Amino acid sequence: MGFQITGDAAADKVLDDSPFALLIGMMLDQQYPMEHAFRGPAKVLQRFGTFAPEAIAAADPDEFAAMASTTPAIHRFPGSMAARLQEVARIVEDSYGGDASRLWTEASDAKDLLKRIMALPGFGKQKAQIFVALLAKQLGVRPEGWEAVVGDYALDGHRSVADVVDADSLQKVRDFKKAKKAAVRAAE
Repeated sequence: MGFQITGDAAADKVLDDSPFALLIGMMLDQQYPMEHAFRGPAKVLQRFGTFAPEAIAAADPDEFAAMASTTPAIHRFPGSMAARLQEVARIVEDSYGGDASRLWTEASDAKDLLKRIMALPGFGKQKAQIFVALLAKQLGVRPEGWEAVVGDYALDGHRSVADVVDADSLQKVRDFKKAKKAAVRAAE
């Protein structure tokens, strides 16, 4: 069936077809609506002509940032995210031979996978946990101990993008996040 995160079948297909695109969609999921973040790789593919890490890493930084800033931009902070995308592309190219899926296929266990993801620019612990949960829940990538390293993101429910499988679940994740933020504000 494939991913149904973006609300756009063509953008979701880019995520289906490219492990690197999925990784970058997660990277872009910061201070930006998740479905828009995960559409970012499709925008780059359409404008740049490829989503190959090698080509992205080698692109002129100013030209790549200008492409990323073209309306509709790939993110609300297109310049900094374009630079980060190129940095992740360089790491994927240099450390994983251009194959982002090696991040998870070659991990020795879930702790190693989490560590590999956290080593990437833009991936703190929480985002890395969500990405590991996304891999487990939607791609069946379940290295030993994955539930322990992702914590509550392993639970059933609608906590993160890992649980988005259609428009209804996207709304439930939004509602969960909104309620969580309200609870934090009320506690302060």
